[in-house]
Amino acid sequence: MSRLGSIGARLYRGEVGYDFIGKRKIWYGISILITITAVVAVAVGGLNMGIEFKGGAVFTTPSSSATVAQAEESAVAASGHQAIVQKLGNGGLRIQISEVDLAKSDAIKAELSKDLKVPEEKINADLVGPSWGEQIANKAWTGLGVFMVLVVIYLAIAFEWRMAIAALVALIHDITITVGVYALVGFEVTPGTVIGLLTILGYSLYDTVVVFDSLKEGTKGITKQTRWTYSEIANQSINGTLIRSINTTVVALLPVAGLLFIGGGVLGAGMLNDISLSLFVGLAAGAYSSIFIATPLVADLKERDPQMKALKKRILAKRAAAAAKGESAEDEQPYEDDVVGDPAPAAAVVGQRQQPPRGHGRTSGNRR
Repeated sequence: MSRLGSIGARLYRGEVGYDFIGKRKIWYGISILITITAVVAVAVGGLNMGIEFKGGAVFTTPSSSATVAQAEESAVAASGHQAIVQKLGNGGLRIQISEVDLAKSDAIKAELSKDLKVPEEKINADLVGPSWGEQIANKAWTGLGVFMVLVVIYLAIAFEWRMAIAALVALIHDITITVGVYALVGFEVTPGTVIGLLTILGYSLYDTVVVFDSLKEGTKGITKQTRWTYSEIANQSINGTLIRSINTTVVALLPVAGLLFIGGGVLGAGMLNDISLSLFVGLAAGAYSSIFIATPLVADLKERDPQMKALKKRILAKRAAAAAKGESAEDEQPYEDDVVGDPAPAAAVVGQRQQPPRGHGRTSGNRR
């Protein structure tokens, strides 16, 4: 077995682990700082919206000897607006200019023909009205809102309302960070970006639900024992799915990184940036939020419940009494509904006395 696989197996069995829940204030602080940065970036710099959202024209030329810089200079001079120029595979140019209407497009087309030395009739002009872009934006917001509502309803039914709230906070966290990165780097926001955002929401939700499912299974009958608090079982759920999260995130990020850094950066296929950046940032943020935000937030909300408060008080009292006698508080029998047999080994977790067995002391298989 590989070293990573061996660590994953030990994490799942609860033999080793990291105290994610105990250090949750650190993760909250990091997320708040990143979120504030993203919000400030959007408020100050704004988003570079594509012509699909604010209207404009796209001019496509046949093969030309003109460089991208020359075409951009010509387009700016002819239109008076910022232009985005891309070199096409056939040697032609794609020139995108925002806020251009039909009357002005003919004049720009004539100027481009003269400066780039290509026949005017061979320059193709596609116009996009701002009202069409507004309709796209409204439908995107509507779709996002419906998605969020359905997510909350589903999680509240399948799990509980605290997990629904935590998942919603994690999704908003991922969207905010991704949008903030677009504002910082100045990449264009297009319908492809919206598709990327919706894609990462599904991925982030999937990763979060996997941990929630493990947590739900591990906390069945939790009030019948006095060995582990809710937070400790939540911590074990994160550790038990940690390697799975790392593996799936890395595998998902590799092809997206190829699109972003090689396709968009090295090869100059700038049209790939609008969707690949949202996927890359969103996938990374989704993996982070499912581990460091969603589950710790559930534990925080759950620990406010009177039953969980009483349970934690009993557990701490029992541990204090056992420590005073020089005994171990781990000698208690498993849960009442456990399978008879040796309980799973307790974990040596950083900053934590012990870890609960997964699935009430029986191996139920890793839900992947």
